[in-house]
Amino acid sequence: MSEQSEWTQKALSEVGELTRGRRFTKNDYVESGLGCIHYAQIHTDFGAITREPLTFLAEDSRARMRLAHPGDLVIAATSENVDDVGKAVAWLGDDDVAVHDDCYIFHHGFDPAYVSYFFSSSLFHSQKIKYVSETKVVRISGANLGMIEIPVPPQQVQERIVEVVGAVDDQITALDDEAGALEGVYRAATSLLWCTAEGDEAESRFLGDVMHLDIVRTPMEAGTTYHLAGVLNTGKGLVDKGAFDGADTEYTAMNVLRENQVVMRKLTAWEGPITVVPAEFDGFVASNEFPTFTLAADIAPGWMKHVCRTPRLWAEMQSRVVGTVQRRKRLNPDQLLAVALPVPSRTEQEQATEALDAIEGQIAVIRAEATRLRQARARLLAGLLDRTIEIESAELEV
Repeated sequence: MSEQSEWTQKALSEVGELTRGRRFTKNDYVESGLGCIHYAQIHTDFGAITREPLTFLAEDSRARMRLAHPGDLVIAATSENVDDVGKAVAWLGDDDVAVHDDCYIFHHGFDPAYVSYFFSSSLFHSQKIKYVSETKVVRISGANLGMIEIPVPPQQVQERIVEVVGAVDDQITALDDEAGALEGVYRAATSLLWCTAEGDEAESRFLGDVMHLDIVRTPMEAGTTYHLAGVLNTGKGLVDKGAFDGADTEYTAMNVLRENQVVMRKLTAWEGPITVVPAEFDGFVASNEFPTFTLAADIAPGWMKHVCRTPRLWAEMQSRVVGTVQRRKRLNPDQLLAVALPVPSRTEQEQATEALDAIEGQIAVIRAEATRLRQARARLLAGLLDRTIEIESAELEV
């Protein structure tokens, strides 16, 4: 009989101690001192383990804070969604670290990375969803956390699980780093779309000269199915928001999108996204909050697609926003058309498009591989914890 088949499962309250952190705010941060972990950092900045704090409190606050010791787990007790509540990080730093009161500290006798991996597993999630409370935010109490059961394998088995899953994490991190580096190259390259070298004959033109506002509206008809498009907040494309009957909308007419048009959003509470319509969204409709533009004949749609993704264009749009938050900030399309940018020849536009598309394509390949590995990691971890994969035969093949 394998050692794995003899594992028991015990409630977290039986194998460790859960302690709630103590409140501090961003106003309490100092440049150096006592390291601290805020619950938001667990969601956005940390992986399964961390050895370095990102923020600090004054050293003289140590006595009144609740501290995680090296090897303890720090658990986010609140989130905006069920999937993320209970996300955890193993603290492996050299000193204690202060913990925010929207977190729990789990002091235990497990391999720290093993217990952190458990908190990212489907086994943990399937138990957690029975205990979370959902209001404006999603929360889980310490008492309910304590009822969740964790597999208790021997120490050497925990270490083997950490070795196998950690190797996959290393691969994912390497891919993320590679994609991040390429995204930096892409940002630097697109910034050059706004530059002209000395002696360059690129013509500076207003956007109103290279794309023309369309004001054609299509009446909505009951009994006709339409597909609604939305502009992603990142400005990197469109999203399919689903099909609807023509009678099921507050609008009597909408824009019908056509391939290679430019579409923007007038409501600009965040970045004011703008994008070129790809072929797969030809024929979709967009509300009247999304004006559309037709490109001039000498403008390559691919080149304009990359221009639309530049921070420079977003900054130009934001500088032209009118209104207050309460009155919903808006951008008059005419103001956008007054932005000037260098416009090279059509041949140069197409050359730039080819180079930028190649970078984007490589990023997409790397991100897809990282996604595949994350899915494989989840299956591997679930199999190791529920014993459908024998730890003795587990390999790094994913």
